[in-house]
Amino acid sequence: MVRKKQPRLSPLETTVMDVVWAQASVTAEQVRRLLEKKQPMKDSTVRTVLRRLEHKGYAKHRVEGRVYVYEPKVQPQRVAAEAVRRIIDRFCAGSVEKLLVGMVDDQIVSHDELAELVRKIAESEK
Repeated sequence: MVRKKQPRLSPLETTVMDVVWAQASVTAEQVRRLLEKKQPMKDSTVRTVLRRLEHKGYAKHRVEGRVYVYEPKVQPQRVAAEAVRRIIDRFCAGSVEKLLVGMVDDQIVSHDELAELVRKIAESEK
């Protein structure tokens, strides 16, 4: 089954999406307030970014009274997995094995962590 790839998130979209994921249900005003120290934005900018996130398929909204309430449409793990897939395709000729060997060689993942992952995969296949 071929899954349609979602468009990539810009750094600003990622920042806003991090708030949506953390809050699970949030208004544009709440996003603006939660980001005002880290990434100050005008209200119109927040709303534009949230609309873009909806258009790209990362978020959805419902209407409560006259307010849009945004929720994640995809989980961060899926977005991370797609980013890793792009890395594998670009730098490892599509080989997950090459990526994992490189991660072990560079001590990003230990042999013990890899063994634990193998155990979990085998367990989930039962």
